[in-house]
Amino acid sequence: MADTPMKMILRTEALRKYIYETSAYPKEHEQLKELRETTVEKYQKRSFMSTPVDEAQFLSMLVKIMNAKKTMEIGVFTGYSLLTTALALPQDGKILAIDRDKEAYEFGLPYIKKAGIEHKINFVASDAISALNDLVNSGEEGTFDFIFVDALKSEYLKYHELTMKFVKIGGVIAYDNTLWSGSVAQAEDQVEMPGVSISELLNLFQELRIVLLPDESE
Repeated sequence: MADTPMKMILRTEALRKYIYETSAYPKEHEQLKELRETTVEKYQKRSFMSTPVDEAQFLSMLVKIMNAKKTMEIGVFTGYSLLTTALALPQDGKILAIDRDKEAYEFGLPYIKKAGIEHKINFVASDAISALNDLVNSGEEGTFDFIFVDALKSEYLKYHELTMKFVKIGGVIAYDNTLWSGSVAQAEDQVEMPGVSISELLNLFQELRIVLLPDESE
């Protein structure tokens, strides 16, 4: 039987361009735009590690809808998603940001300061596993409204086991690039780094509600 035609989002490059030019870029905060552009200038190909504009705006909307006040970010790079989240939080909101690359964070820090939200951020220069293990006995368990993970993909399951200790009941944990740039749909022998996808791993946790969303960077 022939495959049934399906509706899909972002089917063409023209549609992506339309979304960016009519929605994403016009709504982008001035300091976010400056940070995005200077990150590309400095880091060139490595700038792909920054969160895409449309994805960041989706995260911002989530944080606002949830009325989140306390969040965590694992994997910061130059801080595009961090700045996005900080702008979405109320003035008394707090973010625990974890990344071993302090230099990249400090590159983005002037834009964070210029946006007037540095007071919301507690940056920890450390690998995520060590930082989360240190946090376990600090009385922070079950206190975070929202957690965003965009770090070493091979460690996602370990991150999840630890972040589940910190997120509130009814909270949200968002993972970047769970589709592994589309490799989850390929045959295992065609994938450079074969393994179980994060969505398959998270399905082991029956208490979770999981949604996979495609993004242009995937």
